[in-house]
Amino acid sequence: MIEEERYCIDIVTQIQAIRAGLSRVEDVVLQDHVAHCVQEVIESGDLEQRQAKIDELMRVLPKSRRE
Repeated sequence: MIEEERYCIDIVTQIQAIRAGLSRVEDVVLQDHVAHCVQEVIESGDLEQRQAKIDELMRVLPKSRRE
């Protein structure tokens, strides 16, 4: 679009749409991770692995909410 010298607002609108789409995909992946990987560790009773999953989520969640 830039090379085609499209209107700036059209470019920004497309970028926003891409970000929104990626955000939805990220939400689905995180939900799946919690529903499967994290749930599996919780059910295993392994306290060390459970804490590792919690720490992992605490590192990644703030990054996923930056705009």
